Amino acid sequence: MTGAGARVTGAGGRLESPAAAAERVITAILADFRSGRHRGVVVDSPPGAGKSTLVVRAATGLAVDGERLMIVAQTNEQVDDLVEKLAVALADQAPDLRVGRLGRAGYVPPPRLDGLPNVVVGSDLKSLADPDITVATAAKWAYVRDSAWRWAIVDEAYQMRSDALLAIARLFEQALFVGDPGQLDPFSTVENDRWRGLTWDPMQSAVAVLLRSNHDLPVHNLPVSWRLPRSAERVVADAFYPFTGFRTGNDDGDRRLTFTGRGSAGDLAGGVPAGGVPARGAGAGAVDDVLDVAAATGWGLLELPPRYTLRTDAEAVRAVADVTRRLLARGAVASALDRRDEHPVTAGQVAVGAAHRDQVAAIRAALGELAGDVVVDTANRLQGREYDVTVVLHPLSGRRDATAFHLEAGRLCVLASRHRQACVVVARAGIRELLDTHPSHEPVHLREPVRFPDGWAANQTVLAQLERHAVRL
Repeated sequence: MTGAGARVTGAGGRLESPAAAAERVITAILADFRSGRHRGVVVDSPPGAGKSTLVVRAATGLAVDGERLMIVAQTNEQVDDLVEKLAVALADQAPDLRVGRLGRAGYVPPPRLDGLPNVVVGSDLKSLADPDITVATAAKWAYVRDSAWRWAIVDEAYQMRSDALLAIARLFEQALFVGDPGQLDPFSTVENDRWRGLTWDPMQSAVAVLLRSNHDLPVHNLPVSWRLPRSAERVVADAFYPFTGFRTGNDDGDRRLTFTGRGSAGDLAGGVPAGGVPARGAGAGAVDDVLDVAAATGWGLLELPPRYTLRTDAEAVRAVADVTRRLLARGAVASALDRRDEHPVTAGQVAVGAAHRDQVAAIRAALGELAGDVVVDTANRLQGREYDVTVVLHPLSGRRDATAFHLEAGRLCVLASRHRQACVVVARAGIRELLDTHPSHEPVHLREPVRFPDGWAANQTVLAQLERHAVRL
């Protein structure tokens, strides 16, 4: 790729289809990985580019060829997702091969893993009885002793701390590291200033340390996002992936979001009094307008009046709940022309994102009975997931300052890149002025690589896009 949103050309200068471009890169990745020439191969991926698909393809290919391997993920949910996908893939290709799910003592597999005949679950390697593919979290792998594999795959490698990689590096000879460099870095509640700039800083991501110490490792970039609509390509690429860019697997008009009805003003969280005046909070007209804008353009900004507020801003929380309720009440329908797929947007296909857990709790309370169906969570927990429509409470809404936490580019990247159809952002006016009065001023530490783009620049880029799709109260 030569830049954000670039259209790839193949041999003879012909325009290359998204599928052909992705397949060309994946073929090169697998060839590098299995060549044996490199201790590691790094794969950088934009949101929704098929990281899990690549992991499953690489793992099943090795297993079918008679190679045992280990897979490292960062959370138990990621492990369970991979085990399910691997089991389904192997059932088609090699039903006699087995996937081992290595978990903690007392681990109970989720219902989606029950009944899969080629999955075995255990708390130690002995109980797994030597499966063809063994999957566990990095934390669990650190307790494994007296075993070794030639091959390893590390999923979501940018979420992995470097000390976690150090703890398990003795277990394998060659590894494929797959992750998204634009999303959240590893984090800790412990201050880490004492290690900043040192090569053994445990808070660096596993990939950062790997590349810092091994300059000759090949790095590949997956070129296509299959999740994001075309409307998100330019802004997400420019804000978070300025050096590699990516293209989407769909063109203008391929994704559509429509409404089968207008619902009623009573669908708002506060209802409408007998006099016909909307309850305090987001007005019915503004909520419908921002949903119409988002359906037409892929983006919507519901902008509340400027004000400094508590973190759990009651009006902003009400507005987020109102937008979510109205989206479902109006009978949203999502379609993807490239797949000839059309389906109603149900509550389970809508996600609400926020920066803090207390904001998440407030939004769930405002949603009432819908909170059990709509996914409401922080950016950290939404990472890696995808939905038809997302509603986001902007991390800088109503704030007096712009701290490093709220400016982190990875947090905004996660919130702005979970959607297949549209993203609606709720925020108070004044964020651009806040950024202008709080320019990026984080100290630069010697010998520590500077991450670019920083959160200040990423926020400015995203705001420039959102302001073109703003509905103001």
